[in-house]
Amino acid sequence: MFFRWDWFRPQLTSPIVPTLGPVHPAALTVGLFEDTLRAAETGDFLPYDKDRRWGGEKDEKVLRDDVVHQREHTLIPTLSRRGRGTAKVFAYGLRDSVVEEAAELAAKLAAVHDVVGAQVVRPLGPETTHPRGTRIQLKDFTAGSCPAPDGPVRPVTAWPTAVQDTFAPFAVAMAGDGLAFLHTQMQASRCGPVLAAAIEDRIVGAIGPMDVRPDAIGRPQLMPQYFAVLPEARGRGLGRVLWRAAMHWGQSHGAAYQLLQTEVDGPSDRLCQSEGLASLGFTHTTSA
Repeated sequence: MFFRWDWFRPQLTSPIVPTLGPVHPAALTVGLFEDTLRAAETGDFLPYDKDRRWGGEKDEKVLRDDVVHQREHTLIPTLSRRGRGTAKVFAYGLRDSVVEEAAELAAKLAAVHDVVGAQVVRPLGPETTHPRGTRIQLKDFTAGSCPAPDGPVRPVTAWPTAVQDTFAPFAVAMAGDGLAFLHTQMQASRCGPVLAAAIEDRIVGAIGPMDVRPDAIGRPQLMPQYFAVLPEARGRGLGRVLWRAAMHWGQSHGAAYQLLQTEVDGPSDRLCQSEGLASLGFTHTTSA
């Protein structure tokens, strides 16, 4: 075993795992980190990797030979070749000095692997004051019912054909939120249903794909979705209706929970906070 759990566990201020993203606190074990090292050698997706549903090959991998694992801190670097490439170092440790060491390692690895990006990801606990970056939130479906909301939301395929045809221009308009990529997956029948909101026979918001898969310990998890509403359609409560429809779908299809990542103080963050989700911590990413 590479990692010493008695060293590592106190350093884990929030449940974020390199190449996997956020995980349920109950699934946060040394085995997850060991699995990412093995996956780096084979290049395969782990069975519970959220990116596996898109097919192809795993892009980001841990640079095992460059991991720094000590009693006080742990640095886990990853490499992605997407675009112009990024070397990223996950900095686990309670002292702020860990960020400086991680930045030096990220810059070095970016040069060694000839990639442009060099970043440091710092996990921070839920008690962090004045947080920046991304909040990790938990929706627990076992804590209460998620009734179907009233509103103009249904699966894209359940809308009349003329309305369905408006999804393509909507996806193009919201490409920055991942909807163009989602549309290509829908066209290739590579994903679960997508819920859409329509006004005056035009799709103006969507959330999806809807998919429930087992996590590392076998608990059914509602997988992350792409989520967007056209700017001109905001302020009418459609985002909340879409989100509640997605939560109803997840609970109805046996999900035990969902993990979400939201930009601190962004619209989705405020929505999730108002819906009573539990904050599990934060991640703050900076350039090295």
